[in-house]
Amino acid sequence: MIAERDSETSVDAVLGGRLRLRQPLAGHRVGHDAILLAAATAALPGEHAVDLGAGVGAAGLALAHRVEGLRVTLVEIDPTLAALAAENATLNNLQDRVTTLARDAGDQAALAVAGFAPASVDRVLMNPPFRDVRRQNVSPDPRRRLAHAAAPGLIERWIASAHFLLKAGGALTLIFRADGLDEVLAALAGGFGDVAVLPVLPRPDKPAIRVLVRATKGGRGTRVERPALILNDLHNRPAAAAEAVLRAGETLKLSAE
Repeated sequence: MIAERDSETSVDAVLGGRLRLRQPLAGHRVGHDAILLAAATAALPGEHAVDLGAGVGAAGLALAHRVEGLRVTLVEIDPTLAALAAENATLNNLQDRVTTLARDAGDQAALAVAGFAPASVDRVLMNPPFRDVRRQNVSPDPRRRLAHAAAPGLIERWIASAHFLLKAGGALTLIFRADGLDEVLAALAGGFGDVAVLPVLPRPDKPAIRVLVRATKGGRGTRVERPALILNDLHNRPAAAAEAVLRAGETLKLSAE
């Protein structure tokens, strides 16, 4: 639902109207991925979570809305989107708990200069660009391309940043294209364990299009597969379980326990 519009942006209601987001009319637009990511991030009151590649802040703000007392930092390389993310924190009365930084999520040195100490964060969540520029067509729109196109090594750099930020035992939660799961698991192998994977299917008769992955820094456990989340039924009607997450604000169980 669009609440208001100007020549360049619109304000749209997501999470069943619980969250309002100003976002550009052109380029990347907020979709299901950000809300699913927030629903799968099991943060607790009093913790500090960092949303890497936050865009206009959808996932981090949805998480802050879900968890009272959680402190969230939104990290976004595009200064225009970072400014909108800061505006959206205020728009949703979350500015006391949410801060925004215009930084490269894959640059640990830049994160350190911005004030992040190593091993200082409880949770990291990320929805990284995942179109492989070597195999897939990418948008000619520069902002959309930045949001979607992944240069070689990007997922490894972002996961390395998460490892740098997280405390021992801290959790990384991410959403990625389903056919890139092996790439994610390989990047996690160096410093993460207790990996849980939840596939997201568009319909029960279709293959997964996304995977939600959670991993623990320093974890030693084995990989666990969670039952898939199905977005629509065979008649393309929204599935009740998906609507409960996307609109009613229910959480997704995504742990290796």
